[in-house]
This record gives sequence, C-alpha cells and structure tokens, in this order.
Amino acid sequence: MASLSEAREQPARQLWDQVNGVHAGMLGISGLDMHMQPMAPHADPTTNTIWFYTKTDADIVRVIKPGSRAHFCVIGKDHDYHACLSGVIEIRPDPSKIEEYWSSMVAAWYDGGKKDPKLTMLSLHVDDADIWVSTGSTLKFGWEIAKANLDDDKMPDVGVKRHLQFA
Repeated sequence: MASLSEAREQPARQLWDQVNGVHAGMLGISGLDMHMQPMAPHADPTTNTIWFYTKTDADIVRVIKPGSRAHFCVIGKDHDYHACLSGVIEIRPDPSKIEEYWSSMVAAWYDGGKKDPKLTMLSLHVDDADIWVSTGSTLKFGWEIAKANLDDDKMPDVGVKRHLQFA
C-alpha cells in the first residue's frame, strides 16, 4: 500500500520504488499519433533513468529521433499509486545495462540471448513526473466524502498529488 506520508516527505524515493515494483507500465512517444504500449521498466534512480529492453524492428524504435520525448505511466500494484514520468528517450544498446538487468523473463523474448541481433534498449532520462497517491482505506475514503458533503467549503482529503523535477 502506498504511503501518503512518504508521498509528502520522500516522493522521489517512493516514485522509484513504485516504478521498480511494477511488471509493466505504458510508454509512449510524445507528439506522435501512436498509442502507448506496455513496457517493463528497469529504473536507475541514481541517474533518473528508466531502461527498457526492446527489438530493433519495433514500431516504437522506428519513431525515436534525436531529442524525442516520451511519457511512461505506472499504476501501483494496489491501485493507490499513479505516476506519469516524462523525459528524453533514446535508443541505447548499452552492453553493461543489457547485462545488469538481464533475467530469465527477458531471455524468453530473445532467441539469441544477450547477443540477439534484434536486441536493443531504450533509455528514458526522466526530467519530471506527476504522482498521485490515494488512501487505500475504503472507510477513510467514505468518511472524507461524508465530511465534504456536510461542509460545502471542504474538499475530501483522499490523497496527495505532487510534481517532481529531476536534473
């Protein structure tokens, strides 16, 4: 369950923990008439980068140009955490990152293993994000709605929204 206090006090750490805690999110290239697609993230919080394995002939790879920007959206496993991250995306078949994040799950997609000629990676350097963290308690949610309905000037307190900037 996502912590509201962590969202207020350490939102960046919580964001990276959530990104690393999901099997997939939705990745899309900004400014194109192209649907977002599910991709498995491998986050490196020390560099504010998310790495994705993909194939060189994938549609998303074909549309990435120098300076392309992308959005990556995640929903936490308990559905009480939502985030949209954005930044510059590039094709970077970095052998050290291929090795670092390699797993049996990744291997299942590549017949040639780490040497598969179609294997490449995308790196999304995140420069900003919006997060929304909501209360996981149905009782607290109901209580906040009831209080807001009794007091016309009060909004329900059911979560935290934060904007994060990264260098």
